[in-house]
Amino acid sequence: EKYNTLVAMDGKTELQMSSFQAPKIRLLRSMSIQNEVMQVLDFAVFPKPEFDVPIFCANFFTAASTNIVVLDLNPLHDVIHHRDYKDKYYKSLMPLGLNYTKLLPWGGRLTSESIKFFSPIVIWTKFTSSQDKHDALYSAFMEYYKAWLKLMDQAVEETDVSQIMCNCEAQHRYLTWRAEKDPGHGVLKKLIGETLAADLLGNFLFNGIKELGSKKFLDYFPEYCCEDGTVNEKRSIIGKSFEHRPWDSGGEFVGDNLKVN
Repeated sequence: EKYNTLVAMDGKTELQMSSFQAPKIRLLRSMSIQNEVMQVLDFAVFPKPEFDVPIFCANFFTAASTNIVVLDLNPLHDVIHHRDYKDKYYKSLMPLGLNYTKLLPWGGRLTSESIKFFSPIVIWTKFTSSQDKHDALYSAFMEYYKAWLKLMDQAVEETDVSQIMCNCEAQHRYLTWRAEKDPGHGVLKKLIGETLAADLLGNFLFNGIKELGSKKFLDYFPEYCCEDGTVNEKRSIIGKSFEHRPWDSGGEFVGDNLKVN
């Protein structure tokens, strides 16, 4: 309840927040930021651990004529190596994804670490503002969200304790990564300062880090550990990135072998 409205240090920018729970949903939360130079929407819905449904994720950033977008049903389990999970949730959604990835093509280099948290239907795009593009994005948001709601409506509650724990850790790993490496953190720090930004990240945007598990970032991602035990601030340690969409039209992961979006 403490997360509702925040006024940035400039006295002009306002951060508007809302959050909800539902029988199958651990947390639905939304944050919007708007001022004279930018508009931001950070919207996500996290299922309860009893359900292995993907996490709905929409991150939209607009500044002047530039738009940076990530829209996805983030997989709870790695779809590159878990074909059963990929087929369960994404096989039927590939036509939807292909439709919008043509309208909103791949936005350029994406780190190999980040790609593990995305699905074959992810929309990662950058574009110059136009009414057609904004209409396409709004339509994509609505259709992806409706698709997610349908998956959630059909989801059957897991009763196996070990599988629930597996789902719980998978979501906790996702939250831990996002809280540490999300590229929007710099914007928040500039707007509301480091202390408030850290509070907002840990307790609102990525709520569940404290409740769903006890592991720290370096427990999940030890490759980011510096010699002094601190977390390396780089976005990528491996150094590999994907210039083009790394999935083919059937949802198979092909790395960077395809040279067309």
